[in-house]
Order: sequence, then C-alpha cells, then structure tokens
Amino acid sequence: MPAVRITPREAYEKVKAGQALLVCGYEEEEKFEALRLEMAISFAEFQRMLPTLPKDKMIIFYCA
Repeated sequence: MPAVRITPREAYEKVKAGQALLVCGYEEEEKFEALRLEMAISFAEFQRMLPTLPKDKMIIFYCA
C-alpha cells in the first residue's frame, strides 16, 4: 500500500481505536523523548515489534 497523508485528528482516532500504530520516525532516542506524542512508540521499539506485527496493521510515522 502506498504512503497516504492523513490529518492529525485521523491519526489520533485510528491509534486510539487500536487500528494503527504511531511511530516516531527518528532513530535517536533523545529526539524521540523530546518529540514524543501521546501513544507513540520509538523507532527502536517499532523495529523490535516488526516481526510480530500483523500484516494489515496500519503504521503511522511522524517527525517534526
């Protein structure tokens, strides 16, 4: 599936409903901590979870 832009509100609703995973696009832990959004996971955590994520799980990346 190609990348699709969605509004911050759409992202929030999808993550809150458990339909999507919110991932900070920065690899540096310091940037993640400084720019962390509610319900977001770090890029490192995403990489650890990747092998077990369902193929149909929506993944929303963000960066500042």
